[in-house]
Amino acid sequence: MKKKIFQVVAITIAVSCANLAFAAPHWNHEEQATWWEIEDTSKDLPMKYPFATCGVGQHQSPIDLATAKFDNTKKLNKLQASYPIDPAPVFFNSGHGIQVNTSNDYKGEIKIGEESYPLIQFHFHEPSEHVINGKPFAAELHYVHVGNDGRIIVVGAAIDIGAENPTFQTVLDNMPHEHASQKTGANITINPASLLPASLDPNDLDFYSLAGSLTTPPCSEGVQWYLLSQVITISAAQLEQLKSFYSDNARSPQNINGRTLSSTN
Repeated sequence: MKKKIFQVVAITIAVSCANLAFAAPHWNHEEQATWWEIEDTSKDLPMKYPFATCGVGQHQSPIDLATAKFDNTKKLNKLQASYPIDPAPVFFNSGHGIQVNTSNDYKGEIKIGEESYPLIQFHFHEPSEHVINGKPFAAELHYVHVGNDGRIIVVGAAIDIGAENPTFQTVLDNMPHEHASQKTGANITINPASLLPASLDPNDLDFYSLAGSLTTPPCSEGVQWYLLSQVITISAAQLEQLKSFYSDNARSPQNINGRTLSSTN
């Protein structure tokens, strides 16, 4: 039953954070500067502007990491990723990006201190959404988790060009090209842990953390971000294959507005 509740929440999260098409006004990344102006003509104020937070929110994501000040005065809880192999993943083309939804009984989770947050899905942006001194990485991976209380935790990993990643190839090879479509199949498994940076200990991940938001409409705030300190790699050919689905599906960096970064480094 708990997992079923998570799935209901996951639908909402997928709509926002992983770019699902749903019964809300159409949007695209090309018009991101005016997402907040998009109207839902079927609703009255204030619901007439469902994406208003994209324009007025003060804790928006992503950011340019070089613009943030560090505050390491508080001890940070350990970040532990437990992502076993999923025997029945769902490969989903949302209409805005490529995404893998975990199966109904999947036990993968992120643990922050003593609190656990189930892994609901992971998806990709090209180029990266978080940047350093205005420079993006080739792409970015977001693991999306939802707690019992509905709290959203996103673990992000920057992607550089380098060695091919076999798990990422599984994602690419099984992803449907048709928008708002999905694929499942017998004997297709996925290992989300194999996408984590190989140089990091999954039981004690190094990270940068800050409060933020979903990076797609409705840009809801209250999301806690954990950005891994090391990159993962995909090959140049894999990047081109990713771009054959979606290119430039990244939100521009947002104002830091006094937020600080915490770091394990």
